Amino acid sequence: MITIRKSTSSDAPVLSDIWRDSALATHDFLSQNDFKEIEAMVREQYLPNAEVWVAEDAGKPVGFMGMTDSHIDSLFIAPNLRGKGVGKHMLAHAKSLFGDKLTVDVNEQNSQGVGFYLHMGFQQTGRSEQDDQGKPYPILHLKLITA
Repeated sequence: MITIRKSTSSDAPVLSDIWRDSALATHDFLSQNDFKEIEAMVREQYLPNAEVWVAEDAGKPVGFMGMTDSHIDSLFIAPNLRGKGVGKHMLAHAKSLFGDKLTVDVNEQNSQGVGFYLHMGFQQTGRSEQDDQGKPYPILHLKLITA
């Protein structure tokens, strides 16, 4: 059974592992150097300092979601649990907090991520040629659309 809770500082190492494993499975478009830079930033700056939502299965972290207000900053699921409803459960949690105002940015080259969000009712509202660091990884801006 999946439960969701706020992170604590002690979660950072296992969440960093989840980020790395998930990104290796979905972000094959990143150069090796860019991957290493982002991994270091996630491990050393983001996860130790950000409060994220942690998805647990039987008390073990299996994913996390970072949010700024109603914007999903990050959503990463352990690769062995992708496609098992964890991401859907986390989006339902975000919806319970912010209703239908959810937005998310996703790498255009992350076809699995793009497909997931489109399947979950998000629609593209814009596109940026580069990511937040000015790297040549186009970003799609999506908003949850409800019928």
